[in-house]
Amino acid sequence: MKKLLVLLLAVFSLSTFAQDKISEGIITMKQTMMSDNEQMNAQLAMIGEMTSTTYFKKGKSRAEVSNQMSGDITVIINQDKEEMLMLMDGPMGKVYGKKSTNLTEEQLESVTVTESDETKTILGYECKRYDLVIKDQGVESKIKFFMTDAIEVPTQQTALYGGKLKGMPMYMEMEMNQMGAIMTIKFEVTEVKKGSVDDSKFDMTIPEGYKENSMILGN
Repeated sequence: MKKLLVLLLAVFSLSTFAQDKISEGIITMKQTMMSDNEQMNAQLAMIGEMTSTTYFKKGKSRAEVSNQMSGDITVIINQDKEEMLMLMDGPMGKVYGKKSTNLTEEQLESVTVTESDETKTILGYECKRYDLVIKDQGVESKIKFFMTDAIEVPTQQTALYGGKLKGMPMYMEMEMNQMGAIMTIKFEVTEVKKGSVDDSKFDMTIPEGYKENSMILGN
């Protein structure tokens, strides 16, 4: 169950600003999960729908999600320093993982991105579809993205895929095989607010009481 939670989170009203460039503000996104396996569906039902909040400003972002099963999770990205920090306060206790977003050639080769002609308008933003395939230890995961370049924010998805995706994913649909069961995870932006964000949100200092656990970011 812990492995599943980590995977899911690695894996989380625009009409006023439609097609204007936004470089600072707050994004709200909802995440839903389902499976073709009855037992796994029961586990996913216990987690329920999750809502994340992302603060962003000048090449930095901070995503926060809280759930009774996963606990509190925070991911901070500094694009200029090519660093990512994940803080988790939940089933594994207070732990953190830190890694570089500068991928190796081998890691980049495991990711394939195909641009599609399909577009979709989400909350007033025209988004282009990209299909991404990740191969890891013989397991293939497929992700469908609808991206807009009107929102300038480094996300976990764009940071970890070596710049092959640019912009903000307004909608994501991921399909993966978990022990023979197909699991589908959907992420959708429900609100974006343009406004000032305090720099303290992006402080990457490790809070007191947290212990390092490299496994949470797949190191």
